[in-house]
This record gives sequence, structure tokens and C-alpha cells, in this order.
Amino acid sequence: MPINQGHEFFIQWHLTERCNLRCRHCYQTGGKTDELSLFEIQTVANEISEMLKAWEETYNISFSPSFNITGGEPFLRLDFFEILEEIGGRGIDIYILTNGTMINGRNAAKLAKLGVRGVQVSLEGPEEVHESIRGKGSFLSALRGVKNLLDAGLQVTLNATLSDINAKHFGDMIALASSLGVQRIGFSRLVPSGMGMGLVDKMIGKEKIQDIYKSIFSLQTDSLEIVTGDPVASQMSIPLGSADAGTTATAGCAAGISGLTFLPDGTITPCRRLFISIGNVRKDNLRELWATSEVLKSLRDRSRYRGKCGTCRRWAFCRGCRAIAYAFSRSKGGDDFLAEDPQCFIEDK
Repeated sequence: MPINQGHEFFIQWHLTERCNLRCRHCYQTGGKTDELSLFEIQTVANEISEMLKAWEETYNISFSPSFNITGGEPFLRLDFFEILEEIGGRGIDIYILTNGTMINGRNAAKLAKLGVRGVQVSLEGPEEVHESIRGKGSFLSALRGVKNLLDAGLQVTLNATLSDINAKHFGDMIALASSLGVQRIGFSRLVPSGMGMGLVDKMIGKEKIQDIYKSIFSLQTDSLEIVTGDPVASQMSIPLGSADAGTTATAGCAAGISGLTFLPDGTITPCRRLFISIGNVRKDNLRELWATSEVLKSLRDRSRYRGKCGTCRRWAFCRGCRAIAYAFSRSKGGDDFLAEDPQCFIEDK
């Protein structure tokens, strides 16, 4: 989920597939890849900056762009801080997504000095629940990382991947977040792909998920903001009249609309969890790809969507989670990233 806010264009940038944890629900495979070099990363960052400037001048619109830097575990890149230095200073905010276990006081201070705007740390629930998903010893290591980040003056967002394994423990997460003093807590739904492919049966049923979301949002306090990139969850606060729009996407699922994902070997996908290659930064021009990719065109066209999502009056503000729709379709023997979101509970009548 994007942890930045506002009218945005973000790049979710995976620096490595390597990770020091083996999480049960991970949407990645953890395989070895030919990672982009520091020079290649700098070159691509320059291209992105130039592309955004060209868009602003051509269309007279402004952006709040950001890089969401992650992995695997990004701290496993030995040149991680050099990368942050190289891509900084372009008027593009930098956010880090991490499991938190490798963030000591020195690393946290470096992030603050480099102007990182925020850090998202994955936490799946109380210690027993978290470690049943992410492994023994990972809970306290993550908490130490959170404390170091807060001590360095950084904004911290805790984030959980919700499934039947941990959803009932989100209230405990709220209490933990408050006790730690973090500013935000967020959630996303399980995407059964990658190493998490075998967890389809742990997806929360749509008859249950609405009650869970209501419970979660009721726990928000003045000192702790609850955030999510889940397009279905966001519909709970939008009256149908204001969401009854035409065929132009303005919010909701970011895939093909407000961002791209770069994988460690330069592969470009519409979303960090929607593994459909649309090109590679090593050989493709980003502006041309954004305008001509048939996959991206499909994601922007309501007439191509199927099932409930294709007829929903909230389409422009939602479109369901394309990654979940695709992963669920594949689990049933299909291959449809435009299928309806199987967990949608929103009525559009």
C-alpha cells in the first residue's frame, strides 16, 4: 500500500528480492535476480524526474511524486544509502517499506539525515501471531527497529496483511501502535501469489470482511491515523451519490492510474502485487510505455472489466484490487486481471 498521501504519482521500487525473513504470505518468490546497479538506478531516477516535469509542462498539472523503496528487504543492499542519496534531491519524496529487523540507531539516523519522509514497518499482530507468519525472533527485532526510527524523528506506519490468520487481532495492533507512539497504522488484504499462493483458503470471506473493516475504522483515535490502500475499504466512507461517476478513473486501485512498480531486474509491472510484465527500465522508454501499454490501457477502461467490477457505478473510485482479482482468478485456473474483486462487499444500488 502506498504510505504517502495526496495527489500522487508513485514508483514502488523493489531494490532486491533478497530477504532475511521467509514470510508465509509473501507475494514474492525470493528468487535470485540480476539487480539494477547503482548507476542504472540513478539513470532511471533521472528519466522519471524528466517525465514528470514534461507532464507538468504539457498538461499544466502538478504532482506529489514519491519513491516507495522496498525489497525483499532493502537494507540487504550494501549500497542502500548510496541509492537513497542518488535518487534524492529531485523534488520526489522518499518512503521506505521494510520488515524493520535491520534498523539500528545508526541506520535510522541516516534515513532521517537523507530526508526520508516516512517508513512503513510490517507487523502482523501480537508476538505469537506475527512470528507464526514471519518467523521466530522477528517480532522484537521489528519493535526495536520501530523504536529506533521514532527516536530519529521519523514518521512510522505499521502495516498488517489481513487474512484469517490475523484479522481478529487488529485491535491488539491498535493498542500496540499506541503504546509505541507510532503515528499511523495501515492494512492491506492478503494476495495469494508468490510464496503465499497456498493461502487462498486464508482469504477473508466477503461476508465477513465488511464487519472487520467497520471494526478497524471504529478504532481510530486523534493520535493514531488508520490508513489503507485497499480500494474496497475506501468506499465505506464515500456516499454512492458522490461516487456515481463515469468511465474516467480518478482514485481507487493505483494500477495503471497513479503509479508503476519496478522489480529488482528492471521489470516494470502495474502494481507491486500484480505480476504482469509491461516492459523493462533497461530498454523501454517510460513515457512511451505509460501511453501505449495495452495492459495499462485495459486497466483504465471500464468496458473491459468483468463481473461486478465492470458494471459498478463506483468503478472510477475503486475498480477493486486488481492484484487480488488476478491471484484469485489464477487459483481457480484462470488468468484474468480484469475479473471482479472476489472480496467486494460494496452494494452499488
